[in-house]
Amino acid sequence: MKIGELALRSGCSIQTIRFYERENLLPKPQRSEGNFRLYDTEYEEKLLFIKRCRSLNLSLQEIRELLNYKASPTDYCDEINQMVNEHLNTVKSNIKELQILKNQLEDLRSTCSKETTIEDCGILQQLSQS
Repeated sequence: MKIGELALRSGCSIQTIRFYERENLLPKPQRSEGNFRLYDTEYEEKLLFIKRCRSLNLSLQEIRELLNYKASPTDYCDEINQMVNEHLNTVKSNIKELQILKNQLEDLRSTCSKETTIEDCGILQQLSQS
């Protein structure tokens, strides 16, 4: 299949596919006699794996490591578990920080009513305090 069909089937843009190729997450595809990139289902499966990893907000380096682990299916997966645990801890920390930010924004929002003029805007007054 050509890159356009792969993009449609995978839900990834052509630019994303090329980016993953440049980042060496995907191998260089075979080329047709007309120099078109040609992709097979194995390539599509690898692309979908990367897409799932990105949906979990894994970094390109983490994905690279996971792809390397997949190439050694008989090895133990302790390092993969450790990687996911570290990522999970980062996500938990981010959630805590976002909850604090949410509370701060809610507090800020509560300082101003809809009928107030800009001059009396509680939000702007709060943001202007040193």
